[in-house]
Formats: sequence, structure tokens, C-alpha cells
Amino acid sequence: MWITKPGPVTDDILLLGKEESCVYLIKGEEHTIIGGGMTYIVPDILNQFKKFVIDEKKITRLLILHSHFDHIGIAPFLKRRLPQMKVVGSARARELLSTPKVMDYNKDMNMALVAARGVEGKAKELGITIDDLVIDEVVKGGERVVWGGVELEIIDAPGHSSCSIAAYMPKARALFASDAGGIPFGEEIFASGNSDYDKYEESLRKFAGYDVDIHLAEHYGAFTEEEGRGFMARSIASAEETRRILEESYRRTKDIDKSSAEIAGELMKGAAEGYFLPKELMELVIRQMLKHIAKKVEID
Repeated sequence: MWITKPGPVTDDILLLGKEESCVYLIKGEEHTIIGGGMTYIVPDILNQFKKFVIDEKKITRLLILHSHFDHIGIAPFLKRRLPQMKVVGSARARELLSTPKVMDYNKDMNMALVAARGVEGKAKELGITIDDLVIDEVVKGGERVVWGGVELEIIDAPGHSSCSIAAYMPKARALFASDAGGIPFGEEIFASGNSDYDKYEESLRKFAGYDVDIHLAEHYGAFTEEEGRGFMARSIASAEETRRILEESYRRTKDIDKSSAEIAGELMKGAAEGYFLPKELMELVIRQMLKHIAKKVEID
């Protein structure tokens, strides 16, 4: 089953936000939010707290799985609204989010999307802004944490970004992989090894070693039952095919910019209308991956 609308995934896991920007609330004696989403979903989140009768005072942690702009956007607002809530992430995410250049970009992108989505009035009414974001608590791969009675295993998952981590919930056999596990792209999975393509594929193989029934993506929803169990095999196959396409294009053009534009153009033909990543950003992502792939091709 592929769940794209806000609502229960299991009795203990609730999908919140919007289809293209998902976060998850884990219910326990205390509640944990996994994923930081984009700022323009804040009004939806607040409405969903009411709709699903969530006691905001029980939300004590927000776990950021990586520091990209589309995965940290709700954290500053919720941190102000919920003073008991700690923001948790990797040491590398803390380092990046303390860098003015990174946070300025994150702020600019999120506020541009607030305007593009037509929620400026609501944002002003609610006092939604993007402040500097501090990671209060650092976690690392191999740690097992118990938050509000719910056990999570933290997994180092570099490759999509240098700061990527994932969380595995043994009780539900649920993997919160964010973009490190691949991004649902229509009926396909987009392999987004932006930071280091080799490490991205290594992270996918690491995920494949877990007993997973539920795969929870931060773009375009959660996959359960057969779709959940099969997600990682599909993601690995997509990564292998994407590497082949990148290598073939670069060998032919010997030009990273030309190949980036060519591949992004072909990919976006298959993108659904309103896909969260515009062609310009898709091209940037492809260029980042090609820089890594080109070095490997030249060595070969």
C-alpha cells in the first residue's frame, strides 16, 4: 500500500504535512516528530494536530534526518511554539546548520516557497519565520534511543548528503530513511546521491539488511505491506540504472553541464505536474552527482 495523504500509517505512526512534504509523528508516552519538512506546511501541521487530537505538550523531540532546506522548514517555528521540544540530528547536521551560508539558503528557499504556495498571509498571521536553527541533541549511527517508550535505532546514511542519518523502529519494522533511501518519483524512485554516489549506494545496501515492512519517505508518502518490503530493492535497482545513465552520458559528452541539462530534461518529462523539485533544482542535483561520477569515469 502507498499512503500519500495525512493520517495513520500504523496505530503509533501518523503521517502529517502534505503529499510532497511529509513528516511523521511517533506516538508514545512522549511524542517524536521525524522529518522537518518545508515551512509552508506549518498551517497544515497545526490543523492536523487538531484533527488527529495530538497533545502538543507531549511532543518532546523533532529528529532531522538531514539538513537540506526541504527537511528543516517547520523546525524553527515548532521550536518556538513548543519550548519542551528538542531538535535532534547528526553532528554534521549541527555543523552545517550553524553555518550562516547554509541557513541563509535554507531560509531563502523556504520563504520563496511560502510565497509561491500563496500562504504568506497565513504565515504572517501565525508568525511563521525561519530563524537560525540549533541542533539541541546529537545522535549517531549505531545508537539505540528510547524516546517516550519507543525504541529507535539510528543509522548513519551518507551519500544523499554528508549529514544524512536514518531511523529504524524495530517494533513496527519501519524505516525512516528520508532522501537517503531514494525519492518516490511517480511510479519510479529517484536516486539522489547528491553528496557522494558511492556512499549513497552503500547506504542503500545497508538499509537492505534491515527487516522492513514499512518505508517512510519524506516526499510522497509511506509504503506498507508488499510496497514497503520491496521499496529498497527497487531503490537499489534505480541507483544502479541511474549510475549507468550518468556514466554513459558523461562518456559521450565529456561535459558535466551538458549532461546535467540533458538528463534533467529527460527526467522531468516523466515528473508529475507540481512535482516539488523544479527543473532548475533537478539539474543542480544531477550536476552534483555527475561531478562524483565523472571523477570515477576519468580514473577508469
